Amino acid sequence: MSTPVLAMLAEAADALVTVRDVIRFGVSRMHAAGVFFGHGFPDARTEAAYLTGWAIDLPAGMVEDFLDARLTRVEREKAIVVLARRIDERLPAAYITGQAWLGEHVFRSDRRAIIPRSFIADLLPDDLAPWVGEEDAVTDVLDMCTGSGCLAILAAMAYPEARVVAADISPEALSLARENIAAFGLEAQVLPLESDLFSAFGRETFDVILCNPPYVDAMSMATLPPEYRHEPALALGSGEDGLDFLRRLLAEAHARLKPRGVLAVEVGHNADVLEEAFPDVAFTWLETHAGPRHVFLLTRDDLPH
Repeated sequence: MSTPVLAMLAEAADALVTVRDVIRFGVSRMHAAGVFFGHGFPDARTEAAYLTGWAIDLPAGMVEDFLDARLTRVEREKAIVVLARRIDERLPAAYITGQAWLGEHVFRSDRRAIIPRSFIADLLPDDLAPWVGEEDAVTDVLDMCTGSGCLAILAAMAYPEARVVAADISPEALSLARENIAAFGLEAQVLPLESDLFSAFGRETFDVILCNPPYVDAMSMATLPPEYRHEPALALGSGEDGLDFLRRLLAEAHARLKPRGVLAVEVGHNADVLEEAFPDVAFTWLETHAGPRHVFLLTRDDLPH
């Protein structure tokens, strides 16, 4: 099926000679289409270069070395088709290439789960150390709302002596998490578990509970850019004020932490709303690359009970 970008290919093909030409074409069309960047790439230039390099099988990070290399007809057509999917379908790049980075690690990514992204990744293990002590003292970790399993995998690397439970309500997300766990060779350490919050747990308690939950409020859900609408809505929206899941988590987390356990949760831009909803809870806000007030930490004693 022809799309606006693909329809331009026949007309533009002769002019798109080099890698640089195709990237420029992609940038122009992205700007004209109003493409939204929120899944790991800051701008059109960066994303167009990444997608062009991926389409013509250039290793990540090497595109700049080949900007003036001439493309074959097949390479040019492959790159334009990839750019067309990004621009015309508004598919996030990670769902086109099937991979996404979180920190220095690459994870499998597709529509079964939201694209890996979390400020919590900045905090493992050093910025949690003042509350949880030495790495080898952490023996049980829970990643609630694990999605693709990325935080559970990073937690397993940060706490190599710990058993890590990767929990999610979505069986589709867990199937992707299992693939990522296997790709990292962590099947013996990371246990995927289907659960609606703690419903599938016995009496287990944890040294560390991590959670990047759904926290988008109803108004924001109604106005999400098209790129986000390709992701599972279950992993994004959480009621009128974005706190439905967090209310449940905070009500139950105390019973799931060991005496010196901690809970670290990402809340996006909901810090003010959260503090207003829980005026008696002393949230500790942790510094991330996006600044403070995106991830809070609570000790077991800080939690309502």
